[in-house]
This record gives sequence, structure tokens and C-alpha cells, in this order.
Amino acid sequence: MKKTLYHGSPSIVRKPLFGLGKSYNDYGQGFYCTEVLDLAKEWSVDLGRNGFANVYELEMKGLKVLDLQRDDFCILHWLSVLLRNREFELDTDLAADAKEYILSHFPVETEDVDVIMGYRADDSYFTFARNFLNGAITLAKLSEAMRLGKLGVQIMVKSEKAFDRLSFVDALPTLADEWYPLKKGRDDEARRSYRESRAVREKNGLYISRILDEELTADDLRI
Repeated sequence: MKKTLYHGSPSIVRKPLFGLGKSYNDYGQGFYCTEVLDLAKEWSVDLGRNGFANVYELEMKGLKVLDLQRDDFCILHWLSVLLRNREFELDTDLAADAKEYILSHFPVETEDVDVIMGYRADDSYFTFARNFLNGAITLAKLSEAMRLGKLGVQIMVKSEKAFDRLSFVDALPTLADEWYPLKKGRDDEARRSYRESRAVREKNGLYISRILDEELTADDLRI
């Protein structure tokens, strides 16, 4: 079964190379794509800089896929993967304790998989995660925030085996004048909705301090 993927970039990428890319991206080193063409076009541009939505086909048969959207995972599993890879500023002792707790109680094995699927944590969404660790929002608000702006799910091609299954199809030119306003608008809307949603403190909400105090785990129905 083949899956069509799109990768937004300032340039044409005919042959993605295994072993390149930043190790501190969301899910580590790999090639990040989306199944949504419009998102790839937005990701490809910046203010005053055009780009390309590179199109690929990925043969999925025989690949081991880690889907962080599965029912047996929760938002804290996704966050634990980010904590292993992204560079977080831990502003408080609470945030440091939260990181240690989430990594130990919500581990996710990513070493032996070929493809990883899950939320994309760009700058604004990364801020939402950091606010949760610092005790500013509840677990429910974090889950809600990750859907704001409809940023969608990213697909990371991780293993050498998966890279070998990736075939270049086309590169679609993307104009910054058209797509950057949409990119910025999506981010602005997510931030606005987030500010509105966190305005009221949830008296009985699952803040990280409560999760730590009660030592909640993934099998707790509140998680």
C-alpha cells in the first residue's frame, strides 16, 4: 500500500537522505512530511521566501509504524517523545520534576520503528506543551490546544528501510505571497483560541502538580 506524502521546503528535495536532519526535532532525526498538501505549502514558505511542496510516494507494506494517535496512547505519551528530543526550557522545579515523571511513566519505544505519526509541535504548539509542564494549563487544555489551528498530523520517515521505500513524484512551486499569510493566520488563530481557552482556571482540572502528587499512570481513566 502506497501513501502520498508532502514535504514543504525552500528547495526541491528529489532524494531525501537517511542520517540527515536535526536530532532535536519532535521525533528525532528523520524526514518530516504531511498527508495534507496545503499544510506542506504553508510549511515551505516564510516571509518573502518562496518554496516547494515536494510530493512523494511511500510504500508502507512491511514498515513498522508508530502511530501516537492510537487509542492506547494519550497526550502524555506524545509529550514524552518530545521531551526526549526537543530542547525544553524548564523554568521551574515543577517542570523539571514533570519531565522526569513523564519520561519514566509514559515511555514510548521509538528505536525500532520505521515511521512515526503524531502531532506537529511548531513554535506555538511547543509553547502549549511547555506551559503544561510549568503548571499553567491542565491536561485537558493541552489536548485541546494541540487541535487548535488544525495543524494536523506529521509523518516522520525514520529508518533507512523506510527511506528506501520513498519515491519522489513532483515538486510544486509555492508562492510566499499566497501561502505565508495562511501560515501566519493558522498560527495566530491557534494562539488566540489558546489564550481564550486558558483564561479560566479549572478548579478540579488535572494540572501537572496533581498528576505528580497522585502518581497517575496511563491506565488511569482520567488520563
